[in-house]
Amino acid sequence: MTMRVAVHTLGCKLNYAESSTVAREFARRGYEVVSHTEEADIYVVNTCSVTEHSDKKDRNLIRRLHRRSPEAIIAVIGCYAQLQGEYIASMEGVDIVLGAQSKGLVVDEVERLLSSGRRGKAAAEVTDIDSVQVIYPAFSTGERTRSFLKIQDGCDYKCSYCTVPYARGCSRSLPSDMLVSQAEEIAAAGIREIVLTGVNTGDYGRRTGESFLGLLQRLNDVEGIERYRISSIEPNLLRPEIVDWIASGTKFLPHFHIPLQSGCDTVLRRMGRRYDTGFFRQKIAYIRERMEHVFFGIDVIVGFPGETDRDFEATCDFLREIKPAFIHVFPYSRRSGTPAAVMPDQVPEIVKTHRVQVLEEMSSGFYEAFCRENSGREEEVLFESKSKGGKMFGYTRNYIKVEEPFDKDKIGNIVRVTLP
Repeated sequence: MTMRVAVHTLGCKLNYAESSTVAREFARRGYEVVSHTEEADIYVVNTCSVTEHSDKKDRNLIRRLHRRSPEAIIAVIGCYAQLQGEYIASMEGVDIVLGAQSKGLVVDEVERLLSSGRRGKAAAEVTDIDSVQVIYPAFSTGERTRSFLKIQDGCDYKCSYCTVPYARGCSRSLPSDMLVSQAEEIAAAGIREIVLTGVNTGDYGRRTGESFLGLLQRLNDVEGIERYRISSIEPNLLRPEIVDWIASGTKFLPHFHIPLQSGCDTVLRRMGRRYDTGFFRQKIAYIRERMEHVFFGIDVIVGFPGETDRDFEATCDFLREIKPAFIHVFPYSRRSGTPAAVMPDQVPEIVKTHRVQVLEEMSSGFYEAFCRENSGREEEVLFESKSKGGKMFGYTRNYIKVEEPFDKDKIGNIVRVTLP
């Protein structure tokens, strides 16, 4: 009987791309890949560890899977596996734990376990993060409209609050030849849009002699792909020549996800960020001068150690000034081993919760205003391949969500609509 495999993904789109690649390899080797909601003989859990809450979700999922299927093999990969491999290996039901260096071998390790028939206490295969040099190529499939293509992994920035450099290692990039070939494979599957993903996408080419702009230009020439988005890019790496080239008439869309983290320069310095609010303000203005109707998604962390009410109000004022289309709000999470974890003046949880609520309300207002500004415009929408309650959904070039009655002939096609 064919063994069933379910891959569970927690966290970011980079994890999603990696999980999709793992699932394809299982399918290629003859396994039946089933939905993560179904029972399986083998579970792969691709973990996230960006916050304490993420760690808790990882643990709860592993325990829930073991209760559901006590005889199933459980393999754990991802950031939490790298950071807390020994702990995960000690959890009941876990058979395989692979860190950043070895996660691409998860299918091999499962087959090795199956062939040996020996199951007992798991051993964590976790390499010291400073020695990790491999990069696992990955892209997502399974949706007719959009694919997430991993171009880069790791980060050299080491912001004072962040565990990612300790979980994913130094910045390293995939060769542009490989990425162009993968984009061509994605196009051959009928997918029309690619989202470029990585830990620090704008750092692409560090240590390889290639450049981020050079990669964008090569991908722009791939036939069959009509739209590209950049998942997230640091403001200091979104250089003027990149903005100018995108604005010149390319397949790259007027949609930028840029982490701000704080609108207070004092807090930015304690975070170890590589810009101040003046630089960020100029970056947003520069892009708006060269492109119309740009969607800006902005990341903000609230409750960073030492963030006073006055500091938080400075962030609110700055956001009102730059008027993004959306704010991704995160309460600061104290992560062991990071410099921020031992900083004085840790902010109480009740204060963080209040600040999250304030910015989420502000974000809703910004998005509604952005939609009003675009009302009556004719835009191109790529509709998703899912039907929910007789409706289909898609996104404009500048990331406004559009809803229409389900029409299978429009799925996977770019359709011109007038925005309400």
